[in-house]
Amino acid sequence: MSAPLPFNRPPLTGRELENLRDVLQRRELAGNGTYTQACQDWLKARLGVAEALLTQSCTAALEMAAILCGLAPGDEVIMPSFTFVSTANAVVLRGAVPVFVDVRGDTLNIDEKLIEAAITPRTKAIFVVHYAGVPCEMDAVNEIARTHGLVVVEDAAQALLSTYNERQAGALGDIACFSFHDSKNVVSGEGGALVIKRADFVERAHVLWEKGTNRKAFLKGEVDKYTWVDVGSSFLPSELTAAFLGAQLEYADDITRDRLATWEFYHHAFAELERRSNQIVRPVVPPKVRHNGHLYYLLLRDGASRDATIERLRVGGIVAPFHYVPLHSAPAGVKFCRTSGSLAITDDVAARLIRLPLWYGIGDLAGRVVEAVSREVLR
Repeated sequence: MSAPLPFNRPPLTGRELENLRDVLQRRELAGNGTYTQACQDWLKARLGVAEALLTQSCTAALEMAAILCGLAPGDEVIMPSFTFVSTANAVVLRGAVPVFVDVRGDTLNIDEKLIEAAITPRTKAIFVVHYAGVPCEMDAVNEIARTHGLVVVEDAAQALLSTYNERQAGALGDIACFSFHDSKNVVSGEGGALVIKRADFVERAHVLWEKGTNRKAFLKGEVDKYTWVDVGSSFLPSELTAAFLGAQLEYADDITRDRLATWEFYHHAFAELERRSNQIVRPVVPPKVRHNGHLYYLLLRDGASRDATIERLRVGGIVAPFHYVPLHSAPAGVKFCRTSGSLAITDDVAARLIRLPLWYGIGDLAGRVVEAVSREVLR
């Protein structure tokens, strides 16, 4: 029997230990040190944004974003239900209400045509999710936001180095949140970043990041002592996390190219199966998008076929999981959130979706996945 083939294997560049040793030699372990600044500078330069702040996770970045949006109890935020719980939890923690709208049947991103109907006098923001590293239809989203005076937050957890109309994901709205969890393209174990395009959010973001204090102003010599001035928390990661991430960011382009090559291999290999079997649907990437090869999924005929395929692949040593349970159907979603209109597409795709193994350096093992999936679909 072949060796088990996992869904994910975090990348290593070879520079991580070197960076970690440097941190230990410097005795610079707490956050906001040399490597934190280097990573933030990389993100600012690459994305072309006003500020970037490393965080302990994308979840932490989303929580900061919710505070920057000025959310208060009873406010509403429009978002898809087909997302990870952190997107909604950040809103709920402020006492606000996530309002779910359906996704598009092609990209599985929020359906921009449904957003305006979900807006009420309580709406404060739109949280979009760039599923599988494919950016949403951001020109339309931003136009709606401008018309109604709303903040646009990108949940770009999966979308580092993806682009929309030649603009970087993370610089498409007002605020963006990235993940460096070990399931992502570029990793630090746990970790994330808050990226800010709107300059008027930057000063407060630093206060939130520094536990609600004006420590940044103190370090710049603008005040003679720092003190508690606003809400905040311990959002920043340690230098050990930042050092690991720094080694990864140096190779971000190589990692992305490798993942894209595997993504294209899958896409080409399944084209004929999609055409002749009518049993699968491949991902759709709009022409204006350049994605980062984060995730390759297939939509199978129905939920029963999907579940049976996942189990048979597991028995054969291949881990190919489903993805999100839609948040509107989760117990907390029922308790804290509401829906706007039908979420039929969300329910349908969530029941049929299977994710295939894809990681940096998977190489020829992707062929084993194609053979096994094709065999199961045609059985």
